[in-house]
Amino acid sequence: MNDVTKVAVMIRAFAFSAWKHVAQRRKDADASPYINHPIDVVDTLANVGDVTDITTLVAAALHDTIEDTRTTAEEIEERFGRDVRQLVEEVTDDKSLPKTERKRLQVEHASRLSDRAKLIKLADKISNVLDVTHHPPSDWSLDRRIEYFDWAEAVVAGCRGQSEALERRFDEVVAMGREQVVPKPVQNDTTHS
Repeated sequence: MNDVTKVAVMIRAFAFSAWKHVAQRRKDADASPYINHPIDVVDTLANVGDVTDITTLVAAALHDTIEDTRTTAEEIEERFGRDVRQLVEEVTDDKSLPKTERKRLQVEHASRLSDRAKLIKLADKISNVLDVTHHPPSDWSLDRRIEYFDWAEAVVAGCRGQSEALERRFDEVVAMGREQVVPKPVQNDTTHS
């Protein structure tokens, strides 16, 4: 596949993802357009992780379509091929399960993901941690944000060994998130003038 074809496929993937997520909003206080998230995941893969594999990038653009829209695996395969479909399915949670079970399974399955799926998970968690740090849902307490960081670290632990750059970026954003979210202890000045 030449570079022009790769660009065309990537644009088609973004257009498809935008169309599928058109009515969805992120959970942040501003209710930003959902498509910002898949774009951020692809941007992180390409510009932090130096990922150039078109299958990985296209699947990253589509990674939430089966899970969060009425998109079928067959529809993805028809438009983007079998490899993209399999990769999207690999990073898709089973929404019929309770949220706590889905989160547990993400941790449990992370180490068994393919190399490409681990890259997508890393970039997805980087994007989500940044959102939870800077633009959290308005109803999330500090404790819930800290719990999210803990859970994201557990998922990423199973994805390590794929990209030093993405892993380093994840560690940076989690540290930054904790620094911003965890209340600092109040220090009493005990010196007397």
